[in-house]
Amino acid sequence: MKKMILAAIVMMASTSVFAQHEVGSVTLQPRAGVNIANFTEADGADPRIGLAAGAELEYQMNSWMSLAGGVMYSMQGSKEEIGGATATLQLDYLNVPLVANFYVLKGLAIKAGIQPGFKVSSKLKASGGGASISGHFDDVKGFDLSIPVGLSYEVSNFVIDGRWNVGATKIFEGGDHQHSVVQITLGYKFGL
Repeated sequence: MKKMILAAIVMMASTSVFAQHEVGSVTLQPRAGVNIANFTEADGADPRIGLAAGAELEYQMNSWMSLAGGVMYSMQGSKEEIGGATATLQLDYLNVPLVANFYVLKGLAIKAGIQPGFKVSSKLKASGGGASISGHFDDVKGFDLSIPVGLSYEVSNFVIDGRWNVGATKIFEGGDHQHSVVQITLGYKFGL
């Protein structure tokens, strides 16, 4: 019985590591979804829910690994209640995810990589007591670096992708906050 179980495990392991696309193929994947963004070291802050949209190119290196690079518009930031008022820091970035995809089952990939980000805008909006203010927020650094880790699953060229972008650089001059962004997108792969 033990030999049969061991043989089954070996057979499953030898057939379960493969990719969805042919070795050497290149695909383009437009994708869009939602960010659930917050800051580290921000006790009591609520996440900012925002748009994530862009595209990735993926090169299938071998049967179990591919490399992907892309450009994503990413709405990030945080919300906080301060003395009866709600303050929302809206930070928008153009991110460049560079990830390795490790296919562990048909269509299922584990992802890890790096993601440089470039600030597009930074605004502070506050409202409370019937009044609201809005303006540019200058203390945000122009460059951000994060580490994306996650999973994706592909069926009939549709890809659902979930990533956690862990901040590796500080957001503000003289502060300890970093980005922490959960990103869920849906995309479609086109062969090139």
